[in-house]
Amino acid sequence: MNRRIFLGATGALTACAALPVRAGTGSGLAMDMEVIRAAISIHPGALRYLSEAQLADALDEVARAYLRAGSLPARFLALSTFLAKLKCGHTHCNFYNQRDAIADDLSDRRTRLPFLFRWIDGQMVVTRDLSGSGRLPPGTIVTAIDGRAPAAILGALLPLARADGGNDAKRVAQMEVTGGERFPAFDIFQGLLFPPQDGVFSLAFEPPGGAPTTARLPALSPAQRLAAAPPLPDDGTPLWSLAQREDGIAVLTMPSWVVYRSGWDWQGWLAERAPALYAARGLVIDIRGNEGGLSCGDPILARLAGEDILLDDYRQQVRFRSFPAALDPFAVTPVPSFRTLGVDAVPLGDGFFGQDPATTPVPRIAAASPRLTTPTAILVDASNSSATFLFALRAKEHGLATLVGSQTGGNRKGINAGAVAFVTLPGSGIEFDLPLVGYYPASPQPDRGVLPDVAVQTTAADIAAGRDAQLEAAIARLR
Repeated sequence: MNRRIFLGATGALTACAALPVRAGTGSGLAMDMEVIRAAISIHPGALRYLSEAQLADALDEVARAYLRAGSLPARFLALSTFLAKLKCGHTHCNFYNQRDAIADDLSDRRTRLPFLFRWIDGQMVVTRDLSGSGRLPPGTIVTAIDGRAPAAILGALLPLARADGGNDAKRVAQMEVTGGERFPAFDIFQGLLFPPQDGVFSLAFEPPGGAPTTARLPALSPAQRLAAAPPLPDDGTPLWSLAQREDGIAVLTMPSWVVYRSGWDWQGWLAERAPALYAARGLVIDIRGNEGGLSCGDPILARLAGEDILLDDYRQQVRFRSFPAALDPFAVTPVPSFRTLGVDAVPLGDGFFGQDPATTPVPRIAAASPRLTTPTAILVDASNSSATFLFALRAKEHGLATLVGSQTGGNRKGINAGAVAFVTLPGSGIEFDLPLVGYYPASPQPDRGVLPDVAVQTTAADIAAGRDAQLEAAIARLR
């Protein structure tokens, strides 16, 4: 399951608590639209996939839907639909950054499905039964939920999914529920659009090797789901593991790079285990399900590279000198200087500002010595869309590792990230994340993620058998 990135959520919520909020009045909601328009005017990727006319139409459309919405959930859905049209994986109504009262209104409902699942070839495949009935073993294919085909539910939710460009594999991955998250996107949107009747789901399904059957199973509350599938710890406990196989291959598992919310010394953890990486016959780095966070892969790239890695493939650009007056009172930034990123920048054309390429040194990842020559494979999937996308891209572009799995998230045409503002609307109180820096390729790139060197798709039969086909393929490649 894709990991959500907490872009400084705790600090943002604390600072936003002092912002004025009206109780959804007409004048307050109209002010919301002024703030939204001001925010989009400086969004670095607003015109990456939309023309000016298309963006103007989308803003007019969300204004109509938002202003006529009769409830907070309806406004939340209207705004989420608009933000998804920007095709930016970092622009969304961040569930984790909402005030408690708003988060409760949106998600504190007994509407969770009683199982975890993945989407495989358009089918909803159970990965874990949480119902207590024992009727949904791993590999079960769910064919109907309250009379609706799961594919139809997915189709209704995809326009709400955040992803970069035309990378629909990321949108589908956003709508999986594999555990370890407090607010899975599927749970929030399904709970608002397709809640169960009287707290019970009517399911049709096909168990592995069994005949089609049906069952009525109780929906889970958020607390029940979290108890059954808790998130990763944030108390300083290491988030990663390093396993040494009998064949001499080491497996480094990194389910998240969101390491800034705890006191864990991840750099020290990696350094302590470096000797084992050098001694291994082969190395598998598993970043599946990892959206990103900090650039935790850079120390690994530094060891794998024989020379410095120049980071000149993407240019960083902003669309503002300083925050517009209509936005400034309602935006919080982790670093005050984010509000004036373009003040000392030079015009780059098309409304962008950035560093002067003629006088600015090219950033780089300095090579570490001694070089790590252990043959390396990286397990990737559609969740890899921020720091993990860049890690996979650089590893492939520089020939440092073999990528195994499926297309990553993110987009080779560039992403918007690096600095963020947390915008809280004064009328509704809804928060959305606004990235401030756009990464634009130095040369034309395809509208997709990074393709693996060895493509291996998981099947329902793999899940039923408890088989990790991608790990097996990586190990076979390294032997």
